[in-house]
Order: sequence, then C-alpha cells, then structure tokens
Amino acid sequence: MTMLELKVPPPLGAAVVAAAMYLVSAWTPGLHLLIPAAATIAAALGTAGVAVNVAALWAFRRHRTTVNPLRPDNATALVTDGIFAWTRNPMYLGMALMLTGWALWLSNIASLLGPAMFAGYLTRFQIIPEERLLLAKFGAALTDYQRRVRRWI
Repeated sequence: MTMLELKVPPPLGAAVVAAAMYLVSAWTPGLHLLIPAAATIAAALGTAGVAVNVAALWAFRRHRTTVNPLRPDNATALVTDGIFAWTRNPMYLGMALMLTGWALWLSNIASLLGPAMFAGYLTRFQIIPEERLLLAKFGAALTDYQRRVRRWI
C-alpha cells in the first residue's frame, strides 16, 4: 500500500475538490460558460447523488456491514443487491454526481475537471485498494460480482 491508499475519507476528498472547484471558478472568470438550465440540471444531479448515497447506506445497514471506507477489511458481507446491482461503488458515484452538479452550478469550464479528478483519485487510492482487501476476504464471490457489475456505472 502507498501512503495515500485508504487514508483520506472520500467525503473529505469530495469536499476538498468542491472547494478547489469554487476557487478555480472564482479565479478564472473568463472561463465561465453560459449553460442553459444549469441550475435545474445541477439540482437534479445533486439530488440524484444524494439519492444514490442514501440507497447505498440503506443497503449497507440492511446487510449489517461497515460503511467505513477506510476499513474495508471490517466488511462482514459482500453487498451485491439494490443499488449495488447497478454499480459497485454507489457512494462514490453519488459524490461524483454531486460534484458534477456543483460544476454545472459554477458554470466554469475549469471546474468541470473536478469530478474527473475526483473519480481518478478515488479509483487509484480508494477503490483499487478496497477491492484488493475485499478479494482477500470474499474471493470468488467478489470476482463474480466484478464480472457482472461495473466499477462506476
């Protein structure tokens, strides 16, 4: 494991990216875009992100397993139903949706890089290390799940 693997809580990472997106938008007013219905689309994406997160939390609670992303080795069940039948990482997808909504709200071309950077960082330093630990714990069940369901969408 590298120094950053499983060290930064994903919600904190999302908050840092959101703040950076705001600052970039404020510092680069010449990069603002005119996006028709930006506020409506942003609100829809944000709402969808929250809904996906709630569905994931509900599934974790229903299976009585950990929601702590820094300790995936504490998982007591491999959750594959509900929202997890559509995406292996619904909570991270929900955060990415909220960041995408934020980017549209800011309507700045530079801020649109935020969600992509968040997804890249999370894939490398959170998701791949999680999968490594879960594979050791759940073996073939995880491999089968990975074949059936995509990492993001």
